[in-house]
Amino acid sequence: MAGAASIAGITVPPVAAQSMIHPASNARSSMNAPTAAARPGRRERADASARFSASRAWCPQLTRFTMKTLNDAFEHTLQDIYYAENALTKALPKMAKAAGAAHLQEALKTHLTETKEQIKLLDRVFEAIGKKAEGEKCDAIEGLIKETESIIEEAEGAALDAMLIGAAQAVEHYEIARYGTLREWARQLGQDEAHDLLTQILDQEKATNAKLTALAVGEVNAAKPRKATAKA
Repeated sequence: MAGAASIAGITVPPVAAQSMIHPASNARSSMNAPTAAARPGRRERADASARFSASRAWCPQLTRFTMKTLNDAFEHTLQDIYYAENALTKALPKMAKAAGAAHLQEALKTHLTETKEQIKLLDRVFEAIGKKAEGEKCDAIEGLIKETESIIEEAEGAALDAMLIGAAQAVEHYEIARYGTLREWARQLGQDEAHDLLTQILDQEKATNAKLTALAVGEVNAAKPRKATAKA
């Protein structure tokens, strides 16, 4: 037979020989071959688009808000710092508990009280601008808190106290930058009450930072090594 192949002494037609030699190849070709039923039509694509649009309406997080004005930036950053202050109310007790120096423990506990008062002041800022007080996840404060948690895990003794002050001041510097910006934006936007409230918080943050510097320079950095206690 013309074009026939011989397999194990048996003569088979060319098409049959290909099927016997490459069954997997034929199967893949069959599986990959598009069919009319598998291809979505115009109606199906329209339905899928409509379902996605509905999901965006029910799930606001799927829609990214684009800030275009100074007021947009002001409100977004206000939500950012509101989230940060609330996160700090959970982080500061852990820092105070980990600290060895009594004055450092006291300073961190005092700042916890101040932070709670600052949240109340921020509530008044939101009220002044006619917006609901709510936070927007702040990646910066999350990173600073995570770094502080690593310090508590990895350091001890004099090194722990010195690094805790450094971590606390990193937070203070971030907050000072945020509140300084927000205050000037509030002034530019004619939000006088918000400007005054934000100035009050900014002054508190600057005072806390100065206290931490004095504590580090006058006591913690010069402390003699103390015997580390076992971590629970």
